[in-house]
Amino acid sequence: MSQPISTDLSTVAYGDVAIPKSKIELSVVMPCLNEAETLDTCISKAQRAMQESNIVGEVVIADNGSTDGSQEIAKRLGARVVDVQEKGYGSALKGGIAAARGRYVIMGDADDSYDFLDIPRFLDQLRGGHDLVMGNRFKGGIMPGAMPWKHRWIGNPVLTTIGRLFFRCPSGDFHCGLRGFSKSAYEQMGLCTSGMEFASEMVIKSTLMGLKIAEIPTVLHPDGRTRAPHLRSWRDGWRHLRFMLLFSPRWLFLIPGAFLFLLGAIVFALLLGGPRYIGSIGFDIHTMHVAGFASLLGYQLIVFAIFTKIFAITEGLHPPNALLERLYRYCTLEVGVVCGAVTTLIGLGILTAAAWSWRSAGFGGLDPMLTMRQVIPAVLLMTLGTETIFVSFFLSVLGIRTGKQGS
Repeated sequence: MSQPISTDLSTVAYGDVAIPKSKIELSVVMPCLNEAETLDTCISKAQRAMQESNIVGEVVIADNGSTDGSQEIAKRLGARVVDVQEKGYGSALKGGIAAARGRYVIMGDADDSYDFLDIPRFLDQLRGGHDLVMGNRFKGGIMPGAMPWKHRWIGNPVLTTIGRLFFRCPSGDFHCGLRGFSKSAYEQMGLCTSGMEFASEMVIKSTLMGLKIAEIPTVLHPDGRTRAPHLRSWRDGWRHLRFMLLFSPRWLFLIPGAFLFLLGAIVFALLLGGPRYIGSIGFDIHTMHVAGFASLLGYQLIVFAIFTKIFAITEGLHPPNALLERLYRYCTLEVGVVCGAVTTLIGLGILTAAAWSWRSAGFGGLDPMLTMRQVIPAVLLMTLGTETIFVSFFLSVLGIRTGKQGS
């Protein structure tokens, strides 16, 4: 079998033919950290798949500090070795993909759990216009012993379901290690994570950016190595979940905040006129106090959602949002300050009325069941109003960088 061997800075030799590096269509990138047991098999399968399908391509081994001779194996087989100093699955892949010369990239683990003979199926979808082509192990089949039960029945299904719910991603297997993408689409994604959550970040950003995503049923085989895998189930699972939460201000802040705010406001309004009873259970000013606190906490979470979303868009982590564009257009600094000031003054007026009632009673004892129905709403309105004023200023500060300070 002829294998690609670098000849000079501009060409790659395939047998007796020199191919310009600019003509390389596909780069197969494998992250590698001490994969000597299986690396030969993976590289050979990738090269065989490209040769049999007449694909002009290369194999890139992104080595993350192997000490078992993996680099020598790769070089002997004609693969290109890229040394990546920064540790981590994501770091290795980013280093390998950055060095890839192909128009398309297919990445896969070097543990022989994926069949690189499937490369042409992925490339066909990429040639057809898809930006990201995901393998799906749950559709293709999981061989006995290929995946621990907690990954198969808990980890992967739960994290994939959360990802589909949070981001409406079409993928049915978020963490399949065999996937392909165009180099141009990858560069648009701007991926930044260094660990196993790199896999989730790729799917999430592709979805948010509206890229074309396809799935291919993929068979998962048992790991061909005798050593333990690098994956740490609970640590890496938490890193995936943490990333999805941090990347979704809607689910982390907005939805819990809106629920607390509305629930608190409804209960608060029901108790303004007096106590309420459900059977023999009475709800009065103490419940009203808790409801006011829930509304205040909910409002703060909603504000955090807006701050986080704006920051994510500004840093290029999220695409522009039409709703926030309208927010900046109509909810200017001046509008926010006026609304906050009016709310604060209303609260101050209610508090003044409560103080006047106290004066009328000679500053003596008062019935808390009556007076607290004035004091609690007054303090809540004053707090919400003051927060709104400062939130408006902070939003205006965030808008300066994008030229949307609401002036």
